[in-house]
Amino acid sequence: MLWTCFKYRKQTDVVIIDTYSTQNFYYALLVSQFCRLLDLKYVTSLNGGNLPMRLKKNPILCRTIFNHAYKLVSPSTYLKEAFESYGYQNVYYIPNSLEMEQYVFHSKAFQKVELLWVRSFSAIYNPLLAVKVLKKLKDDGLQASLCMMGPDADGSLEAVKQLANDLDVSVRFTGKLPKKDWLALAKDYNMFINTTNFDNMPVSVIEAMALGLPVVSTNVGGLPYLLKHEKDALLVPPDNAEAFVVAIKQLLNNPLATRTMAFNARQKVEQFDWNLVKHQWIKLLS
Repeated sequence: MLWTCFKYRKQTDVVIIDTYSTQNFYYALLVSQFCRLLDLKYVTSLNGGNLPMRLKKNPILCRTIFNHAYKLVSPSTYLKEAFESYGYQNVYYIPNSLEMEQYVFHSKAFQKVELLWVRSFSAIYNPLLAVKVLKKLKDDGLQASLCMMGPDADGSLEAVKQLANDLDVSVRFTGKLPKKDWLALAKDYNMFINTTNFDNMPVSVIEAMALGLPVVSTNVGGLPYLLKHEKDALLVPPDNAEAFVVAIKQLLNNPLATRTMAFNARQKVEQFDWNLVKHQWIKLLS
């Protein structure tokens, strides 16, 4: 990252720094200060769902990054409000975007439970919970399956596989797939679960909404700003397998209401089309 900034310093107007709340926070710190040294403007793109905790625990480091940024861009009103509460007024809301023509809406059938989970395998996203949900569904006598897609980030993948083995449930693991492959795979599933403990405005959830997958998500971070309970998704408490099972049964037993939620979700995320969002970036950078 530092080398790239140095290599392109003479032909760069603005550096956009994806800023997260865990280890990447320190990468953002280093790159931002190197940009200052090189006299390069930089924009922080605020993506970490736990950044409010950073603002609280590391105020000096945060001021070092954010006080000198040309602009702060938040893809959620959740983080915009959090940063403004700490005195940062140079925050602009620009949502995460999709190229909507890539996402074909499919109306789902609900004879059985076919769960899709898409994320990197990291403890903060609580992938173990997805396996526990599958186990409870099967224990309740439901026909259910689970596919988990994404790369291993911190060793959590092996822990998830071990739990699936211990609970004697079959889980499909695909690893990280190219976009076109996972969009094709999504057609084989009828519900999307988001088990995270911390989050902002996850693109995977927005993609699920675009594809017609009804979403059950934890009610954390920026998710209640993105999702409206029983209007375009179902929200449940974090780390609560039983609550997920209740929500999934609600989707399964009320197919008309579920399809209405999925349709509402698609309508909502159409405003995140890149052809619309790009104009906000152009305005900001101009």
